[in-house]
Amino acid sequence: MTVGLAACLPHDFASGRFLGRALSEAGPHVIMLREGRIFDMTALVSTSSGAIARRVFDGGEDLGPVEQGLPEGWRLVSPIDLQCVKACGVTFALSAIERVIEERARGDAGAAAAIRSELEAKIGSGIRGVVPGSDEAMALKDLLIEQGMWSQYLEVAIGPDAEVFSKSPVLSTVGHDALIGVRSDSAWNNPEPEVVLAVDPAGEVVGAMLGNDVNLRDFEGRSALLLSKAKDNTASCALGPFIRLFDESFGIDDVRSAQVELVVEGQDNFRMEGTNRMSEISRDPLDLVSQTLSEHHYPDGFVLFCGTLFAPVQDRDEPGAGFTHKVGDRVTIRSERLGALANTVTTSRDAPAWTVGIAEFMRNLAQRNLVSVA
Repeated sequence: MTVGLAACLPHDFASGRFLGRALSEAGPHVIMLREGRIFDMTALVSTSSGAIARRVFDGGEDLGPVEQGLPEGWRLVSPIDLQCVKACGVTFALSAIERVIEERARGDAGAAAAIRSELEAKIGSGIRGVVPGSDEAMALKDLLIEQGMWSQYLEVAIGPDAEVFSKSPVLSTVGHDALIGVRSDSAWNNPEPEVVLAVDPAGEVVGAMLGNDVNLRDFEGRSALLLSKAKDNTASCALGPFIRLFDESFGIDDVRSAQVELVVEGQDNFRMEGTNRMSEISRDPLDLVSQTLSEHHYPDGFVLFCGTLFAPVQDRDEPGAGFTHKVGDRVTIRSERLGALANTVTTSRDAPAWTVGIAEFMRNLAQRNLVSVA
């Protein structure tokens, strides 16, 4: 069977350039969509990180029109390989409030509803319009401290320094239509629909894609020191379907104005919808990139989750219990200029094991005589 692509691409895919990866029996391929056609770039550049670093976006073997789909036996995988996977949290005012709720509820979804009402009444409107790091932000911080309501989450929401963390190891991300994992011992978790920037080794943003930064609210709510355990688990980071490269028709201003829609459809007939509006972000995406670079170097580039406005409070099973995933949930993240990223929820324990690390990846390229073009 051929794999259809048009359904996961934006309506204007024929006028854009999209960098991705596909897996065949031989191994991974770097592919480009240009002018509505699919090109296998692997003989020219065997990694997507190399394609971005060296701007190898032209040429390649023409595999046919997008509508025809991928060759038989091929499937889409995450569009990145050797890039580091970084993420920024608490970049939206609403998500800042939700982190405070998690912290105060200590991972108890039932206790969160009352705390949410209390905090939103006191600080919701004040925090939404403040510029992080500004004099007004520092004045708000002083007020919240006086009221006994200060939190480490509010520090990164309105303070000068953004929260930046490592989301997932190199080569561990999953792509469109893959299973996505939540820990089997988590009782309160949710998807995080986000725009993800692709950044080259020099720190220049070259494109964007969609991402699902799966979050375990019970783990992180018990302690911020459990962030890595809450964020980095097998199959817990989905990216795709492709990196839309910046050109004359799509750029950083399109990222700033992007609207990301989320739909969760459960096998229990539960349905939840949400929206992440990048226009409401508290820190500009390029500032997030600058803070991620800081005093660091990324020789293979990196991708950066920009954070999410979406914080689900819709009850699923019991009044006041909020939302949490169930195995079998279908999560679809969609944005007009980036396409759609869809995944089905399982547990990280039961998800397909992550077996292709850097050593195995390089062995495969060596066997195919592709290391020299990595």
